[in-house]
Amino acid sequence: MNKRLIGMGSILAFLSVAFGAFGAHALKGVITADMLAVYQTGVQYHMFHALGLIAAGSLAGRLGKKAVTAGWLLFAGVVLFSGSLYLLALTSIGWLGAITPLGGVSFLAGWMVLAVAAYKSEVTTRKEP
Repeated sequence: MNKRLIGMGSILAFLSVAFGAFGAHALKGVITADMLAVYQTGVQYHMFHALGLIAAGSLAGRLGKKAVTAGWLLFAGVVLFSGSLYLLALTSIGWLGAITPLGGVSFLAGWMVLAVAAYKSEVTTRKEP
């Protein structure tokens, strides 16, 4: 178990709920429907990957450093992907959309590193038939 990753994931989940509520209540009618959809996409991916970060932290004791690396990649993805979408929705600065794919690549890398860590793990809790 990696307490830091679990704590970071929990804080990210909290922020996702807060940002989602802010978007639903404070931004409706302030930004366009298209930009609100962009914002909500950021919230959705933010929460998915906050939970992934908690999972990576929970598995770190069994899967080792690769799970920790996966957690940091998921964290970077939230910052880059969701962060760029939040800023794009709030400011309409188009070039921010160019940052979003970097976050997507971080998400993909994080999940792949976690999968490899699990696959290569020699720790099992029961024997499979």
